[in-house]
Amino acid sequence: MSKPLTSSNDALWGRRLAAVPQGVATAAPIFAARAENAEIWDVEGRRYIDFASGIAVLNVGHRHPRIIAAVEEQLGRFTHTAFQVVGYEPYVRLAERLNALAPVVGPAKTIFFTTGAEATENAVKIARYASGRSAVIAFVNGFHGRTLLASAMTGKVLPYKKGFGPLPGDIYHIPFPSEAHGITVEHSLAALANVLSSDVEAANVAAIILEPVQGEGGFHVAPFEFLRALRSLCDEHGIALIADEVQTGIGRTGKLFAVEHAGVRPDLITVAKSLGGGFPLSAVVGNAALIDRVPPGGLGGTYAGSPIACAAGLAVLDVIEQDRLCDRAERMGRRITERLSAVAARRELPIGLPRGLGAMIAFDIRAGLDDLRPDGAAAKRVCVRALELGLILLTCGQHGEAIRLLAPLTASDAVLDEGLDILAQALADTLGTA
Repeated sequence: MSKPLTSSNDALWGRRLAAVPQGVATAAPIFAARAENAEIWDVEGRRYIDFASGIAVLNVGHRHPRIIAAVEEQLGRFTHTAFQVVGYEPYVRLAERLNALAPVVGPAKTIFFTTGAEATENAVKIARYASGRSAVIAFVNGFHGRTLLASAMTGKVLPYKKGFGPLPGDIYHIPFPSEAHGITVEHSLAALANVLSSDVEAANVAAIILEPVQGEGGFHVAPFEFLRALRSLCDEHGIALIADEVQTGIGRTGKLFAVEHAGVRPDLITVAKSLGGGFPLSAVVGNAALIDRVPPGGLGGTYAGSPIACAAGLAVLDVIEQDRLCDRAERMGRRITERLSAVAARRELPIGLPRGLGAMIAFDIRAGLDDLRPDGAAAKRVCVRALELGLILLTCGQHGEAIRLLAPLTASDAVLDEGLDILAQALADTLGTA
């Protein structure tokens, strides 16, 4: 393995500041030299436990041997033709696999893209074309990407919208039901009814899009009864229900798709992140009759469904199934929740109880033991201290107050426990005792 040209994090950080725009943030001021499963080593040789997984991309861990083998085999055949020019079997086979697995309404078809934002935007394009309608309903604190339409659907101004206007119109946001924010299912459904009576008629709504578990918004789980109510409303008015499973999908929540927990079948599902096992790949899986309303040429992309990424995606699905990683996600989630709940129960640190589904867990940092206000600055300090101790963490939430845990589902119990020990130490060092 060739050594990096620069072996100092500080030196590389200086080069990064000079060469790369500040608009793309880097959470940890370190630079990777190599990685295996749930561990990363930086250019200075220091080891870190990875509880970020490249923002939920590495459910099967860094450099899983079966993923690498599949990619190497495809590299020996060809790397690119553009599926719109010359097709290839890995694209078709991966589509067949997802069509059989995805809990969508009716027979399914799948189209591939490269990024999560591409998937959410194309899902809306499909819904608009098929229905002849334009309006989209999304949710406060939802996140659907950073391109213009995706930013418009995202329910948070900073840092995703400010200064980038005008954004695409005919997008409406309603409150997301969340116990932590005091918003009930009834509140959200009443707000939705109000939008449909005062802002846009249901007959002009193409789609309702939501994350079954809000990602950047703080890992708040959509109540199952709410998802079922949305399904009924969409059926009543001919609206496409889009489940954005970019972060929740491919086993993270203990099911291949998070909507399976609620027994709900969306019309369209967007997936990305862990689908490619570290290679750029996203998809829209959905009702075949709906997707096929779009004529040839209306969808696609030069690199969309890269043969390398499709080969990786097929291997990812094999690993998820053969290694029973959905079951593993449930066990990991229980282990993490038990540890964090015990810390919170001692009331020595201003943290909230953990929440989430499967191994998609977060908890809030608060202003004080009896002060429930969110403290994003303290959450960031916890992450900085954790990095010093050898653990990579990320924050999320409306105010950056939530610390999210996204360890690879392939992480061993020993590595998982070591990471949780470091987290406990970082919390104690940063927040002190009551």
